[in-house]
Amino acid sequence: MSVIAKDIQTHWRVLQPLFSIRDEKEYDKAIATLNTLIDEVGTNEQHPLYELLDTLGTVIHVYEEKHHPIPECSGVEVLKLLMEEHQLEPTDLPEIGPPDIVLEILNEKRELTVTHIHTLAKMFQVSPAVFV
Repeated sequence: MSVIAKDIQTHWRVLQPLFSIRDEKEYDKAIATLNTLIDEVGTNEQHPLYELLDTLGTVIHVYEEKHHPIPECSGVEVLKLLMEEHQLEPTDLPEIGPPDIVLEILNEKRELTVTHIHTLAKMFQVSPAVFV
């Protein structure tokens, strides 16, 4: 066996689990490894481990798309979820309008406007696209 093959084989035992996720246990380990790499590498594309971070992120993304798909939902459903998560009532969203207007939006009797969407995106620190 060549020196290169021996060297690769030695390191492959450690790296191989990062290139294939077959179950939730491996998924959890990959997520933990990715978080560690993010802490170490950040956004530094010159870091020696940046490509490993990028590759692992891709492997995780493929696994998530297959095993943890994000369901399609409307902007109003996202708003309801965020309100529940932040324990907000219609009265807590005066930036959107009076409570009766917010209730009409939540009951889908009124649509979110572009202004509402941008206000909500800023308020919840999410992309406006989640409300479209």
